[in-house]
Amino acid sequence: MYRLQFMAYRSVIAGALDQYQLSKVMHSLRTPLRMQPIRKKTQGSVENYGLKRFSTAEATVATRENGRMRGRTLTMETLNPHVKAVEYAVRGPIVIKAGEIEKGLQQGVKKPFTEVIKANIGDAHAMGQPPITFLRQVVALCTCPELLDSPIFPEDAKLRAQRILRDCGGNSLGSYSASQGVDCIREDIATYIEQRDHGVPASWDDICLTTGASDGIMSILKLLVSGQGRSRTGVMIPIPQYPLYSAAISELEAVQVNYYLDEDNCWALDVNELHRAFHAAKQYCNPRVLCIINPGNPTGQVQSKKCIEDVLHFAYEEKLFVLSDEVYQENVYSPDCHFHSFKKVLYEMGAEYFNNVELASFHSTSKGYTGECGFRGGYMEVINMDPEVKAQLVKLLSVRLCPPVAGQAAMDVIVNPPRPGEPSFPKFLEEKTSVLGALAEKAKLTEQTLNAIPGIKCNPVQGAMYAFPRIFIPPRAVEEAKALGVTPDMLYCLRLLEETGICIVPGSGFGQKEDTYHFRMTILPSTEKLKLLLEKLQAFHIRFLQEYSTIDETLR
Repeated sequence: MYRLQFMAYRSVIAGALDQYQLSKVMHSLRTPLRMQPIRKKTQGSVENYGLKRFSTAEATVATRENGRMRGRTLTMETLNPHVKAVEYAVRGPIVIKAGEIEKGLQQGVKKPFTEVIKANIGDAHAMGQPPITFLRQVVALCTCPELLDSPIFPEDAKLRAQRILRDCGGNSLGSYSASQGVDCIREDIATYIEQRDHGVPASWDDICLTTGASDGIMSILKLLVSGQGRSRTGVMIPIPQYPLYSAAISELEAVQVNYYLDEDNCWALDVNELHRAFHAAKQYCNPRVLCIINPGNPTGQVQSKKCIEDVLHFAYEEKLFVLSDEVYQENVYSPDCHFHSFKKVLYEMGAEYFNNVELASFHSTSKGYTGECGFRGGYMEVINMDPEVKAQLVKLLSVRLCPPVAGQAAMDVIVNPPRPGEPSFPKFLEEKTSVLGALAEKAKLTEQTLNAIPGIKCNPVQGAMYAFPRIFIPPRAVEEAKALGVTPDMLYCLRLLEETGICIVPGSGFGQKEDTYHFRMTILPSTEKLKLLLEKLQAFHIRFLQEYSTIDETLR
């Protein structure tokens, strides 16, 4: 019986990984596939049909002596090796397998479940969260200015849209903006930062609009990566980390320097671990960059002010450029936790720190209470950058012309929402409070339910949108995973997907200490769907333990 199960799950895993490879092959074949209906009208081979489109000379170049088409210039052998090294777990093979299963369900394939619950990515609207009305109103007015005459839209939304359009070329959202973004939006962001940080000065000249926070992070890393061998730039990232960082480091051929968060202390950042990682890395690279994610993704912790001070002191002493990923700054649920921006803490540490530590911080439309991922709006604030280097940054940003202007408009609403006394304020406050209140309840529900399952331990979800619980995987399951050529937590997540329809991401995609296993799941599904997800997960986990071990073994 065990042999039959082993063979069955080998097939499942092979199918998932083969599908991942297949998707890359299919991508390269998209253009020929679109031509297929045309080919049906021709006679003879595809090669011969293709030759009819060229002159005789061109056809001669395009064919070989035996009449076959020439080989491709770009193959897996000639592909940039740094691209091949890039991995992005939250959209990796398990997610592709989930899509395949979902299509099968739509076509009538029978499974022990009726839907795939995608808890793999922080996409709020895909999980059913409604948009914030005011944001959509302003963007709609910017997109269709003729609506400015409509009595349906409130006056405060119209005023904001008119202000944005005045700064757009031709008063149109369809025009390019300056490479750093629309001026009035940059001004609004600077005002927002000053208010958020209780008066800490902010200059709109330090603000750049970006295509989501990811675009800004990548742009800064491009400036920082240089050298060869032991002089190559080292980038310190938290483990567990958001896979954007490891992917960017691979693509840029930088050196990844891991520092581990303290799971036993609610994923806290220990400055002693920073010192350990930094000095170990100096033996093989030149650590120049320190990346922080606060609140944490995938770990959900919120850093204390004291912790941030320690980190900034460390960065000051070791001359590190700090990247502060603060896209979840609105997502703080624990009453004992508060968001402190790195810039504000740096300012309060005194002029010697505030005028010297190079810091880039990032925000986005995709998270918070708005969850507007599809607009791809974001910004970065860069302080203490050398003026000549800053000119190079602007040059680099100009290559991509500008971020989506609709995303810039959405970002403006986030930093310039309705104020008390404006007509849209009551509804806006109700919607914002409802979203953040529901997320806080779901964070607590997820933590409590997971901790009630034998063999699962979950730290409090203090902020962000995810739980990252540690799971016990019995030795026999670990051995099976090795035999199948996958990580144990990948085996666990694939089994969960096949048996329940729940799609989560194995912890190995984010990094974890050796011989520990985790998964990341989002808390974004509706409360009813989240309860169903957790119930199915609990039943699956018990079955998994019973198959590979005993509950008593798990609890030891």
